[in-house]
Amino acid sequence: MGEEVPEFGFCNTENCPPVVLDSEPQGYETLTIIGDKVYLVCGSEGIPNMSINIKVLDKQTGKWLEPVVFGAKPVASEGFSSIILDSERVLILLRESSTDNSIWFLEVDTPFVKQKRKQLGIEVVAWSKGLIGYGSKPIVISGPSGVGKGTLIAKLMKEFPSTFGFSVSHTTRVPRDKEMNGVHYHFTERNKMEKDIQDAKFLESALVHGNLYGTSIEAVEAVSDAGKRCILDIDVQGARSVRASPLEAIFIFVCPPSFEELELRLRARGTETEEQIQKRLRNAREELEQAKTAGLFDHMLVNDKLESCYQNLKKILLLDENDKSPYQPSMKSFIVPFSHSISKVDQKVLIHCGTNELSASPSTKFILDVSSLKGGAPGRTRGLTLSTINS
Repeated sequence: MGEEVPEFGFCNTENCPPVVLDSEPQGYETLTIIGDKVYLVCGSEGIPNMSINIKVLDKQTGKWLEPVVFGAKPVASEGFSSIILDSERVLILLRESSTDNSIWFLEVDTPFVKQKRKQLGIEVVAWSKGLIGYGSKPIVISGPSGVGKGTLIAKLMKEFPSTFGFSVSHTTRVPRDKEMNGVHYHFTERNKMEKDIQDAKFLESALVHGNLYGTSIEAVEAVSDAGKRCILDIDVQGARSVRASPLEAIFIFVCPPSFEELELRLRARGTETEEQIQKRLRNAREELEQAKTAGLFDHMLVNDKLESCYQNLKKILLLDENDKSPYQPSMKSFIVPFSHSISKVDQKVLIHCGTNELSASPSTKFILDVSSLKGGAPGRTRGLTLSTINS
């Protein structure tokens, strides 16, 4: 049996408990009951750039809670509809929005939300934008400073500019000569970066050589959204954090042919003081040892001769076989119309468009398959498939 929700996303009050609000409701609201919680999703009608807000009613205490909200909030100036997917998340469809911005998930009890709720000791929810298709697995490339991983990445980007996109990391260190903000790094203040880390805006972060380094979730997702395969140049600490995250990636560690050769390369750069070189060498010994941890890296590359190492890297990424990215773009023509209803059968959501009796357009049905979801907060939710049924 399908779970029908009223058109435009208003709650059927027969199935909802009495609700007392502090002020008169304006715009669009839905009430969703999951377990002992009622989630009130509120949006404003006709007001541009207004985010959707969340309130949570604890049925056991009868009190409204203001949850901590993680993730970028969707903007729904034309209203929205919603339906429960499971005990962990609610599907939200934004009206009059294109596919790449119309599908959102309100996570109420996913592993990420549970972790943050336990960590903070208060009510937590999270937003995650839904995207059609999967995209290719990102590539995590790690290695000690001076090993040449930056040169390998530059060669990949030059030979395959339409295949790969570079994830630009954030750092609190001072830019070196000729380094450009937003190109080599996003250079930022320590206070701001620490707050963003606390707000779960970073996939990984670490204190390296006395400075904060990190990869923001948005930096990785932006590359995938553009249809490219994301490359992450991060240290071993960061790789460990990414491995523990929901992100599915290929992990590669680049080794020097010897520790003595690594020291020669570091000194040849001429960019650090002796004290800095000694610190990097100490860190390099630790990274080389940590890289041996079972299950951390999928591939180990020895950068003895640059060109042979680069060819081996391409073989790992199947580039010699002219392997093409399986990225699946969104259906650009699909827009959730003003008039629609949604229902769910098993792991498929039926979007019935043109249900308004005054609408002159023919009725169209879309099936949104949610059976193979990947990712989720604090990043995007991928793995959706969308098909059309013309009636």
